[in-house]
Amino acid sequence: RRTPAPAWLPTAKGEEGDFCLRSSDCAAGLCCARHFWSKICKPVLREGQVCTRHRRKGTHSLEIFQRCQCAEGLACRLQREHGPTDASRLHTCQRH
Repeated sequence: RRTPAPAWLPTAKGEEGDFCLRSSDCAAGLCCARHFWSKICKPVLREGQVCTRHRRKGTHSLEIFQRCQCAEGLACRLQREHGPTDASRLHTCQRH
């Protein structure tokens, strides 16, 4: 016999835009990331989407608008440009 969960505890996983405390509060394909001074469920990044590369550990928490990590099998890498070498410093989710 199980005791019912307290009324304040959400029974379903959060959808995109729902408030959260951690990524496990969000539905599959979403993560919990900062949006202004609260945290909401946002989509995990897919191939080709812009991502944030953190040079120093701990800098992720300083962002006002966090992005989720790249989906499994993808890595956040410098976008390959076909122009001059100094073209873009943009990082995108790319296959390993």
